[in-house]
Amino acid sequence: MNPIPFVMLYLFLIVNPALAQQPSQQPSATTAARQSSAEPAFDRLLGRWVRLQGGYVITIRAVDADGKLDASYANPRPLPFHVAVASREGNALKLLFELRAGGYNGSTYTLNYDAANDRLNGVFDQVVAKQKFDVVFARDKS
Repeated sequence: MNPIPFVMLYLFLIVNPALAQQPSQQPSATTAARQSSAEPAFDRLLGRWVRLQGGYVITIRAVDADGKLDASYANPRPLPFHVAVASREGNALKLLFELRAGGYNGSTYTLNYDAANDRLNGVFDQVVAKQKFDVVFARDKS
């Protein structure tokens, strides 16, 4: 069995501990306030993002208060993300995308939102080729 999905889930739960709550537990007032205040910050992620190295595209159509993204990938044909989430770490917005379709077999984008330049910067881990690439996505303003 491939351990990568379990490792990614574990890392995601560490980054976003609110998701680790048991379903029967009620969220605290602090958690509810943080989630409602997080939504406007996540809204900055909406749009079409074009990778400067190769023209690959991430389109983020919606994001909920927990950071779950309604997003897709194109290289150049559309592919679904298996995982697409955003999280907050202080003022920083972090994104994690996992691809399993089209020969990507668990490859991930781990990105940070750069508000000053309106870009997504990070690393593409191409697990099939066993290579990592520094990547930058710029917002498509057309």
